[in-house]
Amino acid sequence: MDQKLQNLREQFREDLKSVASPADLTGLRDKYLGRKSGLIAAEKKRIGSLSSDERAEFGRVVNEISAEVETEITRLNEKFASEAESVSLERETVDITLPGTRPRRGHLHPITLVRQRIEDIFVSMGYSVSDGPEIETSFYNFDALNIPPGHPARDSADTFYVSEDLALRSQTSTVQIHTMQQQKPPLRVIAPGRVFRRDTPDPTHNPMFFQLEGLNVDRNITLADLKGTLQKFVEMMFGANIRTRFRPSYFPFTEPSAEVDFSCYGCDGQGCRLCKGSGWIELGGSGMVHPNVLEKVGIDPEEFSGFAFGLGIDRMAGLMYEIDDIRLLFENDIRFLEQFE
Repeated sequence: MDQKLQNLREQFREDLKSVASPADLTGLRDKYLGRKSGLIAAEKKRIGSLSSDERAEFGRVVNEISAEVETEITRLNEKFASEAESVSLERETVDITLPGTRPRRGHLHPITLVRQRIEDIFVSMGYSVSDGPEIETSFYNFDALNIPPGHPARDSADTFYVSEDLALRSQTSTVQIHTMQQQKPPLRVIAPGRVFRRDTPDPTHNPMFFQLEGLNVDRNITLADLKGTLQKFVEMMFGANIRTRFRPSYFPFTEPSAEVDFSCYGCDGQGCRLCKGSGWIELGGSGMVHPNVLEKVGIDPEEFSGFAFGLGIDRMAGLMYEIDDIRLLFENDIRFLEQFE
């Protein structure tokens, strides 16, 4: 056998012993099997300088060495791949006997929880739930609600105008107008939803907040019906011992009008932090629907009468969950909201 080929074979076997990683194996492959600079390729170039008698034997030995190199490299490659797979499987092994990690479930926002509770109460009293657009024309936002041109409520300092005749609704009373246009009395409807006013944010005010308006129109509706309805609502909402009181007030779309308070459910009207020591908590505004409003939607005020009321849903949520700053309800802080699961 050619001495150089014998030395090459022995050199490969020695180098093979030092291969300890895939990187070492790559280096070994390039050293011996590289097409341009590999040692076996260099030996094959010598064939042209040999005699015809020597070429056959030389070629056979070179091929044997090349086959040996390829076999050993394949064996080590499979070995390293198997070891890597074993390590990966061991690292990624899951013990199926261990208890699983339960994913966190979402839950309803406190405003949604209070809104649903209020809706359930009024639906049980025969009211339907309606909704309407949040951008309204001046007719629905003001004119039909007996708010004439020049009224302070129509000023751009109080209302978010989109254009000269379009504005973000400042109360959900606009839904009442839509409802009375589409349905004939008798009708009972509540309209919960977002409203917008140019208020400076503070612990009790927000430029966007949630409101609920109620409307009942039928023959022979009186102020006593309004009082009985709201009395029943606060009893179902806060407890059977809750009392109400009505204070004269003014709203353009009702006449007569009244602010409604209910006795504090935290201290039974004795005075506490919840009611700021007064024993009473403000519920909202109310009154008998103004005849002008009925005429605007084609309802004869001589034949029909009705009452309307409104309350703040987010303020109600603040009371029920004892939240001192209602801005927290709109900041989407998970640390705060997860308390209401």
